[in-house]
Amino acid sequence: MRIRRTSGFTLAELIVLIVVIAIALAGVMLVFSTAVRSSADPLIYKQALAIAEGLLDEIQLNSYNAQSGTGPNRQDFDDVLDYNGYSTAGGMVGIDGVAIAGLGAYNVAPAVSVTTPGLNGVAEARLITVTVTGPNGVAVTVSGYKVNYP
Repeated sequence: MRIRRTSGFTLAELIVLIVVIAIALAGVMLVFSTAVRSSADPLIYKQALAIAEGLLDEIQLNSYNAQSGTGPNRQDFDDVLDYNGYSTAGGMVGIDGVAIAGLGAYNVAPAVSVTTPGLNGVAEARLITVTVTGPNGVAVTVSGYKVNYP
């Protein structure tokens, strides 16, 4: 009498296959979960970044050297050092001091920092650091230099 062997999987092979697929599926779901969670608020981060970059650009467009006649309002700031210590509370405002609609949850905090770091080979440069905070604890910091060109 001849015994015919049939093709197929044994019970042990099926159990190993199920365990391997379960581990792979758990890994994929973990990656998917992390991606979904971190992409939930890209608008908040991008808005905070746009505000910080806009303010940094505004500061860098001003004069390096201190100017006379600077007032306490942002619209009167005419040199980089005037912005040192500038911050907002209660939302973003335009250069004229009027609140910007939709940006009430964003603030320049902590205050803008303007320092003279003493770079090698650069006689006169100021490091400007702007930090904008937004909803859900989002904080974006951008930095740039203003150099006094001869």
